[in-house]
Amino acid sequence: MSIHANLGLEGAAPVSETAGASARKHSRKPSTFWRVRDEIPRSLEIALMGLSLALPILVWTLIYVSGWVSEIVLPSPWATAEAGYDMVVNGPIIGDAWVSAQRIYVAFGISLAIAVPLGLAMGTFRSIRGLLEPAISLVRYAPATAFTLLLVFWLGVGEEPKIALIVLGTIFFNTLMTANVVWQVPTELIHVSRTLGAGSGSVFRKVIFPYAIPGVIDTARVNLAAAWNLVVVAEIIAADSGLGMRIVREQRFLHLDNVFVCIAVIGILGVASDIGLRTLRNRLAPWSQE
Repeated sequence: MSIHANLGLEGAAPVSETAGASARKHSRKPSTFWRVRDEIPRSLEIALMGLSLALPILVWTLIYVSGWVSEIVLPSPWATAEAGYDMVVNGPIIGDAWVSAQRIYVAFGISLAIAVPLGLAMGTFRSIRGLLEPAISLVRYAPATAFTLLLVFWLGVGEEPKIALIVLGTIFFNTLMTANVVWQVPTELIHVSRTLGAGSGSVFRKVIFPYAIPGVIDTARVNLAAAWNLVVVAEIIAADSGLGMRIVREQRFLHLDNVFVCIAVIGILGVASDIGLRTLRNRLAPWSQE
């Protein structure tokens, strides 16, 4: 009589087969949608992107059709589209967008020109970090918008206070986030470079800076959104052009469809700026492509 029969397990599957079946069951790949970091079909990716854009418009349409909100407060999507067409063809929306974009790029460029070198120095040298981080960490919590009127008093009503507000609202975050990116460079890489005879300058140029480039650009991508928010605040006071000024003027006459158009234009310009920075990162650091 076999061992299985003696144990009353006659006809039972061998232990190895049972374990193998269990392992295969637990090792099955999840569905395409839920795979962690795996590639998905391009067709699925395009469909999901389209859904991402269509869903807010669908919700907007349902809210409008249901009558939950007054038409005065929430214009219809089609009325907003008509207003957008009219503002592009007959209105000053393109000029306002160009003025706001100029302010953003000049101010944010100044912010990066100051913040990136400071952040690189703070992330590379503990002495610089100890000297600057406490003060910058304290100042960054001061709301930049609180300085709007003060900047007008100090700098006048021209372009200077608008540029200064954007710089003030982004420079400290750019600095600290850049420093944190540099601080995450693996210490082992630095030690190996020193072992091979590299000095501090060579370590910075050949190890720290190349490793930090993707993170520095991603930092700029994050903080550029704050710059777009600040330009609207800056243009509310003492401005005769720009998307922020246009929003305030249209709100005054309850032309909320035009307000929605201005908000959409800001979103489009912001996405375009983000795509530009992401393209720059992929060119400078192709190993970090998403």
